[in-house]
Amino acid sequence: MTSSKRVAILGSTGSIGTQALDVIASHPERFEVVGLAAGRNEELLREQARRFGAPIATTIADGAEGLLRVAVSSEPEILLAATDGSVAFEAVFAAVERGIDVAVANKELIVSAGALLVESAQRSGARLLPVDSEHSAIFQCLAGEERESIAAIVLTASGGPFWRTSREEMERADLKAALAHPTWRMGTKNTIDSATMMNKGLEVIEASRLFGFPGDQIRIVVHPQSIVHGFVLFTDGNVKSQLAAPDMRLPIGYALAYPNRLPSVGDPDPSIGAPPHVAPRPSQAEPAGSPLFENDVLQMLGAKQGEVAVRYDFEAPDPVRFPCVALAYEALARGGTAPAVLSAANEVAVEAFVQGKIAFGKISMVIERTMERTRPAQANLEGVRSADREARINAQAIVEGIERSSNR
Repeated sequence: MTSSKRVAILGSTGSIGTQALDVIASHPERFEVVGLAAGRNEELLREQARRFGAPIATTIADGAEGLLRVAVSSEPEILLAATDGSVAFEAVFAAVERGIDVAVANKELIVSAGALLVESAQRSGARLLPVDSEHSAIFQCLAGEERESIAAIVLTASGGPFWRTSREEMERADLKAALAHPTWRMGTKNTIDSATMMNKGLEVIEASRLFGFPGDQIRIVVHPQSIVHGFVLFTDGNVKSQLAAPDMRLPIGYALAYPNRLPSVGDPDPSIGAPPHVAPRPSQAEPAGSPLFENDVLQMLGAKQGEVAVRYDFEAPDPVRFPCVALAYEALARGGTAPAVLSAANEVAVEAFVQGKIAFGKISMVIERTMERTRPAQANLEGVRSADREARINAQAIVEGIERSSNR
């Protein structure tokens, strides 16, 4: 019997945090929640702390000290970093420096300071375990493989809500349309990033940091079904892929339980395709050839309940309608603090769109102009912080300029 693992969560009331607690609730014998940190949703935090018996629970009002208490003082064996932005950088670095494993669900952290975090983990022996479904897929596909045999890694993209939409329609798309993701259930920021495909650009940078491959060995394909999450292409012509339902509880559970696998994660949800549980083994009463068993297998491969067939589509991304992807590759090629500038500018631009200050089609413009205006800084944690601050100031000024022009 595996002993329970001590878990702390930064961002417990957000989308990833609440789904992680769903996983933990399904396996109370395997996990012990020792610390929770939230933003401003104190009511939900109190409910979570009471339900899971977390001895330490903090909010944004507790500042950096509160995050440190959860990340380090709670003495977790694994920390789930699921906050947005750069607010928890110091807390995550402090945990890694102490050898605490980190399940990473914070894109900004890896994009902006991933090289520094990987170096710190190598020194301390902490493991960085990806939670993004695409990076979890690559992590699993790379297991046991020799680095020299890897030709390329491929991240899949759903295409988001605008994959079949013209550029003109995208330019004037409203918030409701941008949030209507066809397969994934995510928070607002990640859903808008999917609509611009900046999420995939950020994931390219993440993959480079986490797995140590340059940009020209990281590819993207659009896969609307969101069942195949990643591929590894080998030099001998073979290809390995990882498939799972579009349910974030699966990569969350894999990261939290690593190096073990959970026997099941969550409950079936026919609205999102395959049920996020392991198909039952065939019994004498229901042999492998029975319709029930076959349907369970098909559902795990992406068929909705009742369907008897499943198909996968793969397409090349469209750089004209989704310019954010090229901006991310450019930032990765520049190196240094350029990815931090990209990430910060994107946050400002997305927030401006959500607040109705700029049109959807202006998001990439804000990011591109911010990258042009922001000076590079030293590639250390303070340099990343400095680049992040300057990029936000520049991006905000660009947003205000667009607002003034549109109001004339």
